[in-house]
Amino acid sequence: MALDEVVGDILESARKDADQLLQSADKEKSSILQNANETIAGKKKESEKQLEDTLKRLRQQEISSAELEAKRVVLNARKEALDQAFEGALKDLASMSDADKTRLYAKIMAQGTKVIPQPKVLCAKGDGKLISGMPGIGSMQEMDMDTGLILESEDGMFRLDYRFKTILKGIWEKELKNVSNILFG
Repeated sequence: MALDEVVGDILESARKDADQLLQSADKEKSSILQNANETIAGKKKESEKQLEDTLKRLRQQEISSAELEAKRVVLNARKEALDQAFEGALKDLASMSDADKTRLYAKIMAQGTKVIPQPKVLCAKGDGKLISGMPGIGSMQEMDMDTGLILESEDGMFRLDYRFKTILKGIWEKELKNVSNILFG
């Protein structure tokens, strides 16, 4: 029987060792699972923060883009209003009465002949009758052009452009800020 006892003791010892190994393995498994869960939770938090940051950045980009688009629409509307004001002013100048044009042409000739004596005068078709008797004109030619006058030296080297559109553009460019402030505040 002694052999049976030895075998029993060995089996008992092996069971205890196996139980201890199983308990140790369970503890290690629990520790590994806990570490894995903590790692997963950390990565999940990190991913959520990155997602939140990305969403925040995208929202800000969308807001900035919308604000920029709104500014562009406003600027385009203002430019269109300014263009209409310019065209309206030009139309008013072109359609002024012959008496007003004659007075304006006389002032232009007085200024222009100080720079170019006896100039060749180019004018819009139909406006020749308004300047034909004015002093200081070398020659006159009617042509298809915008309303106003162009004074040219006899040799063609010098030219003064007094077309209403050219004059208005010069004033417009100098006074655009003031005009814009008047129209849009």
